[in-house]
Amino acid sequence: MSISTAISLDRVSRVIGYKLKKANFGLNTPNLPHRIAVLGEGNTANQAGFDTSPFSFISAKEVGDRYGYGSPLYQMARILRPIAGNILGGIETVIYPQMEVGSATVIKVGVTVATTVTANAVHKIYISGRDNIDGVSFKYSLAIGDDAATVRQKIIDAVSNVLAAPCTAAEATLDIDFTTKWAGLTSAGLQVRFDTGGIAAGVVYSEVSNTPGAGEPDVAASLALFGDEWNTDIVNSYGVSTFSALEVFNGVADPDLPTGRYEPTVFKPFVAFWGSLLSDKDDVVAITNAAARLSQMTNILAPAPNSEGFPFEAAANMCASTALIFVNTPHVGNGGKAYPDMPIPADNDIGDFSSYDARDFMAKRGASTVLLKNGAYTVQDMFTSYHPAGETPPKFRKVRDLNVLWNGGFRWLIIMDRDVQDKAIVKDGEPVQVGDVIAPKQVRQLIGSHIDQMVSLAMYTDAAFSKASADVEIEGTNPARLNIFFRVKITSTADIVSPDVEFDFNFSS
Repeated sequence: MSISTAISLDRVSRVIGYKLKKANFGLNTPNLPHRIAVLGEGNTANQAGFDTSPFSFISAKEVGDRYGYGSPLYQMARILRPIAGNILGGIETVIYPQMEVGSATVIKVGVTVATTVTANAVHKIYISGRDNIDGVSFKYSLAIGDDAATVRQKIIDAVSNVLAAPCTAAEATLDIDFTTKWAGLTSAGLQVRFDTGGIAAGVVYSEVSNTPGAGEPDVAASLALFGDEWNTDIVNSYGVSTFSALEVFNGVADPDLPTGRYEPTVFKPFVAFWGSLLSDKDDVVAITNAAARLSQMTNILAPAPNSEGFPFEAAANMCASTALIFVNTPHVGNGGKAYPDMPIPADNDIGDFSSYDARDFMAKRGASTVLLKNGAYTVQDMFTSYHPAGETPPKFRKVRDLNVLWNGGFRWLIIMDRDVQDKAIVKDGEPVQVGDVIAPKQVRQLIGSHIDQMVSLAMYTDAAFSKASADVEIEGTNPARLNIFFRVKITSTADIVSPDVEFDFNFSS
């Protein structure tokens, strides 16, 4: 065997050659690179020529320009890619958009002024829990003598001046119509609240009517576009109605018959975040503990109990609190991490989520949980709905554990592609004088190095156990097939810390 092929062996005439070959001398393999896919709608004004193909974005502005400022897609993008700071690093964020379906939400608010405004004052509007978006405020100034029409116009101007507002405001026969910029059931989350700052100035605000939007797109066409891309984290703006479609597409890691994205020849599974404002434990578990959810490992509750924000904002927040951790430090989870940008209740009341017993109740039934700390929702548990009866502990409940398992699979596939597949299979100990060969003993060595690396990264533990379980054979009926088996033990995180402390009095002098 020649150690160089820069000049082919059939050449005779005098010459010097030089050839470059790509190689990978490193034994380490990288962490799984996460990729965030966002499912959502654009504004009504952006529906003409609406492009449903995937769109990779690096800023919220790109999304606003393309799909409309204030749209669900923009609101999720501004959380994932905020104007200030970079909470996702180099993680790719991709929109898989859907055209709007149905009708918009309209909230009609009456503005009454007895005669004219009686004092100079500054009032502000909270639109779905926010009195500003990216520093642009919904405030307006009242002056003594303003009449009702003047006040209404100031309110309309305050909303119109915020490009990223999720709604428009317009005069409607002595009232103001607040109308979402997009149509569909997701628009029903619109809330409008006025704050007088303690100085009413003779102005009375009252909600006259609330007509929620209706209609939801089908996400099937968007999921079909995933193809060979490994979208690890889905921000699902639609919630419960899409559960079945996402679960069927993603599949399950069944030991006998894995399906969907868990199929061995695919193995590009994901988790999907859905937001909820529910605060009652029984209402929450009615969703996560439903019979259809017990064996599913796809959908993850992103709770924001009693928030005035949109539920899809909670989904984006949970994802944002997680993704970079899962890329850089996959051995840990996001417990104790705060949502970066989610409106909290004005009275700080988060209902049952404030009780440990209630959180434990929900967690045992497939629900993620949060607490309110330092003015932000803070993750306590991040779970899929997976909790089949009799399985203790549920193997695919913790999202952190799924990420560890995905990392193990991702790393092992790199090793197989780099060092095993397409090599000539030889017997252990058989002398060969050529390259590109593989023997079962070498595969066992690769398993050992893979296990050692995963242990060193605190994702696997008990390397000796795993190495002892390794088995490699040439298939008896197909000489072109290697059968490989090994067991792993994944690590856990210290979610519960339980100290007992004994004490006594000091009786000695």
